[in-house]
Amino acid sequence: MDNSAATKARRRSGSWRRVATFRRLLLTVFVVGQTLVACYFLLWVLPYHGGTLVELGLLVLFALLYMWIAVGFWTGLFGFVLRLIGGDRYSLLKRHAGAALEATPLAPTAIIMPVYHEPVYWTLCGLKAVYQDLERSGHLDQFEFHILSDSRDPNVWLEEQAIWYQLCQELGAEGRLFYRRRRVNLNFKSGNVADFLRRWGRRYRYTVVLDADSLLSADTIVRMVQLMEREPNVGILQTAPSIINGESLFARVQQFSNRLYSTLFASGLAAIQMGDAAFWGHNAIIRIKPFMDHCGLRKLRGFGLFRGPIMSHDFVEAAYMGRAGYEVWLEPGLGNSFEESPPTLSDELARDNRWSRGNLQHLWILLFGRRLRLAHRMALLNGVMAYMASPLWLAFLILTTVEAVQMTVASIDYFPEGHQGLFPLWPEWRPEWALGLALSTLSLLFIPKFLAVLDAVIHGAARQFGGVLRLLASVLVEIVISVLLAPIRMMAHSRYVIGALLNLSLTWAGQNRTQETAWRDAFVTQFPGMVVAAGWSAFAWSLDPMFFLWSLPVAIPLILAAPTSVLLSRVGPGQALRKWGMLLIPEERVPVQVLEDARAARSGSANASMLTAVEEAVVRPRLNRLHQALARNVRLAKRAELLGPLVERCGTEGPGRLSRSELSQIFRDRQSLRELHQLAWQAPPDSFWDRRITMLSRKGRKRRKRSAPWTDAN
Repeated sequence: MDNSAATKARRRSGSWRRVATFRRLLLTVFVVGQTLVACYFLLWVLPYHGGTLVELGLLVLFALLYMWIAVGFWTGLFGFVLRLIGGDRYSLLKRHAGAALEATPLAPTAIIMPVYHEPVYWTLCGLKAVYQDLERSGHLDQFEFHILSDSRDPNVWLEEQAIWYQLCQELGAEGRLFYRRRRVNLNFKSGNVADFLRRWGRRYRYTVVLDADSLLSADTIVRMVQLMEREPNVGILQTAPSIINGESLFARVQQFSNRLYSTLFASGLAAIQMGDAAFWGHNAIIRIKPFMDHCGLRKLRGFGLFRGPIMSHDFVEAAYMGRAGYEVWLEPGLGNSFEESPPTLSDELARDNRWSRGNLQHLWILLFGRRLRLAHRMALLNGVMAYMASPLWLAFLILTTVEAVQMTVASIDYFPEGHQGLFPLWPEWRPEWALGLALSTLSLLFIPKFLAVLDAVIHGAARQFGGVLRLLASVLVEIVISVLLAPIRMMAHSRYVIGALLNLSLTWAGQNRTQETAWRDAFVTQFPGMVVAAGWSAFAWSLDPMFFLWSLPVAIPLILAAPTSVLLSRVGPGQALRKWGMLLIPEERVPVQVLEDARAARSGSANASMLTAVEEAVVRPRLNRLHQALARNVRLAKRAELLGPLVERCGTEGPGRLSRSELSQIFRDRQSLRELHQLAWQAPPDSFWDRRITMLSRKGRKRRKRSAPWTDAN
C-alpha cells in the first residue's frame, strides 16, 4: 500500500470511528434509559417494591432481559430510519462510485468450502453453480476452488472424491477445482481452514469462505474482491445471507422472517458496528495475510468447557483482526448471498446445542482476552446472550412462581428480609401497571416486524412478498408460530447451557436437510417440557386463577410442543401456504441465476447405484484408479502387518465386517485399494463381491472371466 493510499485509509478510519462512537452512545442512552424506566414501573408492580430478595432477583433478571430485547428493538429502528433516508453514507459501498469500483482489477482469490459429513452430491452441486456463475461473468481466471473435507466416514469421503472428479470433468475444471481431505481432524472447522491456509494460503490474496449450504452470485463475489482491493485496511468483509430453499413449514417461516426482518436488523447492525463488525464464518471474504498473522486460535486454558479448542471461531477471529488494527465490515448492500436453514425444529435445536457451547466459550475470551476492542467484546457478549437469555427467562419464571406462592400461601410479611425501620412495609398491587409493562415489552418484540412491512411498502418490495395483504397475513402467521416456538426454545436452550457449563459430552454431526420429524421422536424429545408445563399450570390454578391465566402463554406452547414440532416439519402445509401466496420471498418470484443453476444441478442425481461408495470404490475400475491416485503408499513395516489381514477379510467377507476406522485405513492405502479390487473381481460365484459386480452391470460375470478384469475402464 503506497503512502497516499495509507493516508486516505487512516482518514476514513478516523471518520467512521467518530461516527460509530456517537451511534453507539446514542444506542446506549436509548437502551439504558428505556430499561431504567421499565425497571421503575416493575418496582411499583411488585407487591413489596423490591423489598425482598426474591423481588430484587426479579428486578435484576428483568433488567437483563429487557435490555437484551431493547437492543434488538433500537437496532431495527436504526435500520428503518437509515433505509428511509437512502442508506448509510458511511458504508463501504457508499464510499465508491460504481464506475470506479467496476474498473478495479481483481486479485487471486480462493473460494473454499469446508465440509463434514454433508449430503455430498447436493452440496457440491451448489459449488458447481457458483463456479458456473463466475465462468459466465468472465472473471473465473482470478478464482480457484477448494473443497476442504473433514469427513471421517469412508462412504462419505469416497463419494466426495468421486463427485469432485466428476465435476472437474463436467466443468473442465482440472487445475482450478481442488479436493483435500484432512487425515487428522483437529479444532473443527477453524482447524480445517487453518490447515488450508498454512499449505496454500500464500498462493492467494483473499479467500471467500462458503458453508456447505452457501451460495454466492458471481457479481457479489467480484464486488467483494473489488471492495477489498480499494479498502486495504479491511481484513474481513461479511455479507448478510438470506435463507432460501425452504420446503417444510418450519423452514419457510424461517426464510420469510429472515428475508423480511433482516433487511432492517442487518442495516441497523452494520450502522452501529461499522468497522468493528462480527464475522459469521461463511459468505464472507478474508484478507489472507493478516488473518494468518493475527487470527490463529490458541486452545483455551481454563477448566471444563473453557479448556481446549475454540468451537465457535468466527467472532473470535473478527476480534483478533480488530485487535491487529484491521477493520471488519458487515455490508448488507451486497445482495445475492444465500444459505439454508434446518428443515425442522428438532434439527435447529440440535444445531443450537452445538452453537451454544461455542458461544458460551466466548465468556472466557470476553473476560480474559487482551487488548480486544470494546465493540468486539460486546459482539462476544451478544453471542453469549443469544443462549444465556433462555435460562435467565426460565429463572425469571421460577422467581415469579415463588413470589406468587409467597403472596398466596404464606401470610403477609410486613417486615420482609432487607427491610429496616419501625414502620411496616405494606404490599401493594397495581394490575394496570403490570398490564402496561407487559404490553410495552411485547411492543419491543413486534413493532420492528411491522416496521419491516412498512419498509417493504415504502421501497416497493411488498409485491415481491405476495402483495401488502398477503405480506401482513404472512407476518401474522410468523408471529403465531414464533410465539409457539419461544417457550420450546427457552427450555431447550436452558438445558443446553446447563449441559455446556457442566461440560457434558456432545456428538458433532452433519446437518439433516430433508427428513421430517416423526411423532415418536417429537414426543420423546418434548415430553419433559410438556410435563413441566402441565404441572406448572396445574399448580398455578391451585394458587390463583389470575396467576394461571398469566402462565398460559408459556405453558400452552410447551404442552403443544410435540404436535407443533411434527406439523412444522411437514412439507405439505408449507407448500400449501406458498400456493396461497403466503410466506413468499422475492427470490421465489424473481429468479436469481445462481439459484436456478443450483436447483437444476440438484434436480438430477449422481450416477445412481445400488452400491455404497465403498463398494463402488472397490468394483468400479475407473473409480478404483481415481481413489488409488488420491491415496498414499502407507504399507511400511508394522502397517503392512495390519493392512494385509484387513484387505483379506474385506475381500472375502465384504466391508460390513470391518469398522469405519479399519475401512479408512484400507482406502487410504494405494496398494490395499489395488489388491481389494483384484480380489473382488476374482471372487467366486455367489460371493459378496460377485453379487455386487452383478448388480453393477449385467455383463459383470463376463468381465469377471477376463484375465485382467480390473483393468477394464468402466
